[in-house]
Parts: sequence; structure tokens; C-alpha cells
Amino acid sequence: MAEARKAASATRLRVLRTERITPHMVRIVAGGEEIASFQPNGFTDAYVKVHFRVPGVAYPEPFDLAQVREELPREQWPRMRSYTVRAFDRHLGELVLDFVHHGDEGIAGPWAASAKPGDEVLISGPGGAYAPGEEADWHLLAGDESALPAIAASLEAMPAGVPAHAVILVEDAAEEQTLTTKAEARITWLHRSRGDDLAAAVRALDWHDGVVQAFVHGEAAFVRDLRRYLLDERGMRRDLLSISGYWRAGKSDEAWREEKRAERNA
Repeated sequence: MAEARKAASATRLRVLRTERITPHMVRIVAGGEEIASFQPNGFTDAYVKVHFRVPGVAYPEPFDLAQVREELPREQWPRMRSYTVRAFDRHLGELVLDFVHHGDEGIAGPWAASAKPGDEVLISGPGGAYAPGEEADWHLLAGDESALPAIAASLEAMPAGVPAHAVILVEDAAEEQTLTTKAEARITWLHRSRGDDLAAAVRALDWHDGVVQAFVHGEAAFVRDLRRYLLDERGMRRDLLSISGYWRAGKSDEAWREEKRAERNA
């Protein structure tokens, strides 16, 4: 996901309720008066930037992201993390975001694990670029926990009977979720705890005839492997391939964004 270069404002929501949907996945349902300004974009990988205030920094009120970036040094800007919109219900006034929580490391996971009704949720967006298209004869979805919300939303959006194969890497069986779809979908769960390899599993799939549309997102190493496989070995059309490294093992979110920016500018 590309870092937003400029944002005029952030939407201030409040936590309505939380749910621990697996041992390491926390669901935040947010809403409030400003939810009326949220405009969905039709993508199943739609994402928002969640902005976390830096402790001890005095921000302008009402909060204005453009003003913050203009008046405060960069190290005092709120920390930004990207999260897929798992669901949005305008009638109920609810925006659903799923957070991976692996203990006390990081910013977003620990925040979600301790969030309470009434807590602030500052967001901007949404962005996005992918949704299952009618041109495809079948669909391939592959990713880890970071891509699971988008994979789940994409499966829900697929029409009845369309062939699809989802390959999802999670920590263990306890992290598997119930996914719903009208598509003729085969869902393969892989477990990191037993050493399963997502790229190898995708390479081992039976390849259907016809036009394939693919969504491949998650840790940068397997994404790079599958990019070569799908484009060079399978000859996929680039315009039907949504592929990106959401994160890299051993790198903070800020460090990974800087690395990607350097690669684009190289």
C-alpha cells in the first residue's frame, strides 16, 4: 500500500465494540457522528490509514492532519498504519477493521488488544485498487494474516459459481476463520507453526484453463517469489494481478515503507 502523500483531514471515529475473533486477530467496530463522511470506493481491498497520536505531543483541536504536517516536525506526526476495511455498513454506521495482535510489539496490535468502547479511531481514506472482475474465468487469492481481511471480503463479493482458490497462511489451526462465499471456492489453510510454505503451495496448485485474476499480498519474500512465478512462468496479464508486499519480516512499518520508496526511486 502506497503511503499517502498528503491528507487534508482525518475522520474521527470511536470504538463501538471489539471482538477477539481468533487468538491473534482483534476486530474493531468503529462509528460515531463522522462516519457519515466515509465514502466506500467499491474495492474489496479498500484500506484506511489509521493514525496513532504520539504520546506527549499536543495536537491542534479539532484534529487536522494537514495542519499537523505543516506545523509539527515529522517525528511528532501521528504514526500511520494501513488496515483493510473488512466491512462497512452505512445503515448501521459501522466500519469494521481487523488487527493482527502478536503481543506487545508494534503500535496497532497492542492498541487494538486494549481498545475500549469510546476510544478514538483516527482514519483517512479509503484507498484500494482490487475487486474481483467479470472478465476472469477463475480467481486466485493468496496471502497471510495481513491479507486475510481483503481475501475474506473478496470471497464474499464473488458471484455464484465462479471458480476460486484461496491459499492462506496463518500461525496454526486456531487462527483459521470461517469464510463465506457464493463462489465455487476451494480454501487451503497453511500453518506457519508446521513450516508450511505459501509460495510452494501456490506453485503446486492445479492451474485452471482460461483467464485468471489474482490477488497476492502479505510478507515481502513470498510476494516476490510469486510475482516471478505468476508473471514469468504462468504468463499472467499484469492488469489482472494485484500483488504487493504489505510487510517484511524483521522490519518496522516505517522502515519497510522507506525501503519500498527507495526501490521505486532506484
